[in-house]
Amino acid sequence: MDKQPGTLIGFDLTVPNATEVSNFYHEVIGWEIGTQQMGDYEDYFMKNPETGDIIAGVCHNKGSNKHLPPMWLVYIQVADLDLSLAKCEKLGGKIMSEKRSCGTMGEFVLIQDPAGAYVMLWA
Repeated sequence: MDKQPGTLIGFDLTVPNATEVSNFYHEVIGWEIGTQQMGDYEDYFMKNPETGDIIAGVCHNKGSNKHLPPMWLVYIQVADLDLSLAKCEKLGGKIMSEKRSCGTMGEFVLIQDPAGAYVMLWA
């Protein structure tokens, strides 16, 4: 992914009942549903029905997301993930997950800012 630092690049909704909630957004908004295998369960991605572009994810609060409350989580591009993580901790934030890879698209880490809000950093 070749985006400028600071760009909002994606959104995931983390909930205990991702199947039900993905169907909710399908019916209410009209998004199409795709699936993403996550080991022993599936998460979902929501697509524009006309273009097929992925708009957002709807994820079970399992695995590395198990401690998250129901919430929309934004992904923000950073220039240097390790540098941003060091600054996060220095400025009172918390690193909430291990670095995860999305293949050639990049890596991401969940952080919590000093006010307690969650955000995903992506590089």
